[in-house]
Amino acid sequence: MTMQMNKRIVLSLGVLIGAMTLSGCVERRIVITSAPSGATVFLNDAEVGRTPVEVDFTYFGVYDVRLRKEGFEPLVTTAKASAPIHEWPGIDLLAMMVPVTKKTRIEWHFELAPADADESALFERATEMRAGFEAETAISDN
Repeated sequence: MTMQMNKRIVLSLGVLIGAMTLSGCVERRIVITSAPSGATVFLNDAEVGRTPVEVDFTYFGVYDVRLRKEGFEPLVTTAKASAPIHEWPGIDLLAMMVPVTKKTRIEWHFELAPADADESALFERATEMRAGFEAETAISDN
């Protein structure tokens, strides 16, 4: 190897190491709102606050979401946090070399339905469910 080639290799390594030390940061936030606001929010069975609420997150993917507010039906669902292109595998390594903070903000909004306050309708639904359960139990016993 020539001296010129060695200098190029050392210079290239120096630039690469320098770029890695100046790497950027990542901020990831999930923003959850609801109508009406003030609902208690649980993400993957952990209470995170009342809407509107912002929480940090580490992993992209599907989250279990529960919202609860007095006078409204509880909401149990899932929501997906999708990775932006600068977070895709492979691209994320290159993106981290750019010395800026990358901000990812996922926004979820949920509508809560008013609770059914009609006690006679509730009693009727419970009676129907009991009859259905008893019929299933009778069939499985035979």
